[in-house]
Amino acid sequence: MSRDHTAPGEAGALPRRPTVADHIVSRLFSWGVHRYFGYPGDGINGLTSALQRTNQRAQFIQVRHEETAGFAASAHVKYGGGPLGCALVTSGPGAIHLLNGLYDAKLDHQPVIALVGHTAVTAEGGGYYQEVDLLALYKDVAAAFLAQLDHPAQVRHLIDRACRTALARRTVTALILPLDLQDEPAVPNPPHAHGYYQTSNVPSSTPTVPPEADVRRAAEVLASGQRVAMLVGQGALGATDEVREIADRLGAGVSTALLGFTAVDHREPWVTGAIGLLGTRPSWQLMTGCDRLLIVGSNMPYSEFYPPPGQARAVQIDLDGTQLGLRYPTEVNLTGDARPTLQALLRELGPGPGPTAWRAEIAAATSAWRRVQRDLAEQPADPVNPQLLFHTLNERLPDDVLLAVDCGTATAWYARHIQVRPGMRASLSGTLLSMGGAMPYALSAKFAHPDRPLVALIGDGAMQMNGVNELITVAKYWRSWADPRFVVLVLNNRDLAFVSWEQRSSEGTPMFPDSQQLPDIAYHQWAQVLGLQGELVDSPEQVPDVWDRALAADRPVVINALVDPAELMLPPHFTAEQARKTAAAVLRGDTDWAGIIRRGLPSTLASYRPRRRER
Repeated sequence: MSRDHTAPGEAGALPRRPTVADHIVSRLFSWGVHRYFGYPGDGINGLTSALQRTNQRAQFIQVRHEETAGFAASAHVKYGGGPLGCALVTSGPGAIHLLNGLYDAKLDHQPVIALVGHTAVTAEGGGYYQEVDLLALYKDVAAAFLAQLDHPAQVRHLIDRACRTALARRTVTALILPLDLQDEPAVPNPPHAHGYYQTSNVPSSTPTVPPEADVRRAAEVLASGQRVAMLVGQGALGATDEVREIADRLGAGVSTALLGFTAVDHREPWVTGAIGLLGTRPSWQLMTGCDRLLIVGSNMPYSEFYPPPGQARAVQIDLDGTQLGLRYPTEVNLTGDARPTLQALLRELGPGPGPTAWRAEIAAATSAWRRVQRDLAEQPADPVNPQLLFHTLNERLPDDVLLAVDCGTATAWYARHIQVRPGMRASLSGTLLSMGGAMPYALSAKFAHPDRPLVALIGDGAMQMNGVNELITVAKYWRSWADPRFVVLVLNNRDLAFVSWEQRSSEGTPMFPDSQQLPDIAYHQWAQVLGLQGELVDSPEQVPDVWDRALAADRPVVINALVDPAELMLPPHFTAEQARKTAAAVLRGDTDWAGIIRRGLPSTLASYRPRRRER
């Protein structure tokens, strides 16, 4: 062994000369990257060795599958773990597995850098094991910046450009790292010569406030309305006080996209809750009754849930000017960060209108909706009403809880029963809508905040996709968390229920057992095998005590809740056509027909019937 490569700590050893991999880790650390989610493989051996050697505070989190690494890197930013998420995976299969999680980050506009191992440069083009054209594979998900490292002198500018682009454009970037180059000697300071770059690792500033004239025009549009509605999304996170002040000043009601759920206090009477297919009836009424609309940091794509075109004059605020005016014909488009832009808008608005009939109408509709949801949660089911689990949890949520939500019926019950409030953090795969996101999100959130309790809300389909495997990751790490509370609720209805309801209401066809029914798994027993706490819920009387035990436990808990697959999941605006098709599905022999009738389809539909709006 040459003296340059003698291991640190050997008798008489000289310090090891830094490698390209060491330089990558060091440069990323300067950009705030200190946590790597991934799975090892020989394509990244140089990098994992560098992480082992580093004296910086870098942490490698070993997950069960590379897809989890992508989701977790996205969630790392969403839950405030750092400004930039990072996934580290090996070549070939590892790179392919990572893609779904990266698309979650891309579609939800989260800055993530992917480090992907690759075949040695000397073997490229020879059909080597695991050799995949990664530049072609990643050209869409990392369209903002994608490059392969071909020389040690490139490290500095490739890392700087990948990080800067991810942060400035809030997107995914990727670097392809051939195995042999990772162990080459580092070139931390490229020569001051033609064909080399001396780059900066200082993040770029971002636009914050639009021009004063535009803000004044937006204020004039909004102040002239009598029935103002607001829609807030993830761009409003961190602007809770400003959203409340604007809403009070305009006498507005506020609906939320799911990614912006924690931007407001859902206990307020003027907060109508979620919008869209899984939203609330008051949010639908808010949009159909307003004459002005202020959209803050949201790009919710269901256009039918906005006001009809021509009904409301609209203003939109977004940090990304390319996202303005895409969902509704807005009159004023303000490119800027939500918090300072709202502050500027407040300065332009006059005093608020005080109590108004519009706000009273919003509060009455919201209060009535909440009573209906409570009544629905308390209805008997076979064996347990899933809504009861969420309604009961809502009353017990710790003030600093972290919530991770999967896609499916769990999303609907979360949106309708959980009243998040300031201090809580919650998220989900908001645009990709991928199943299997909640467990990776939960892990990432817990690593970001190991001193806070966490609750993951998951359907049995997602739990079988990756949740049962990632419980092994929980078992591996939970003893390192200051607060061991990590509660996983599994809605075990043996049915891919969300899609089953889509088949009924959209296609008019019965639930298709071959595609929809799932194996019945004893998730609580699997938890016990892993040394975690497992709880079985098969009667409604057990629900309050189970939540109390889980939220006071000294270790992670899995709640296997046997819930009714026939629980009705209806959109806030259930059309006559959807009702006709659902009824047709039942008449055509839906295997859950008895449960659907027992759960009271006619009475539930009646509770969704539009009410005449008083003027």
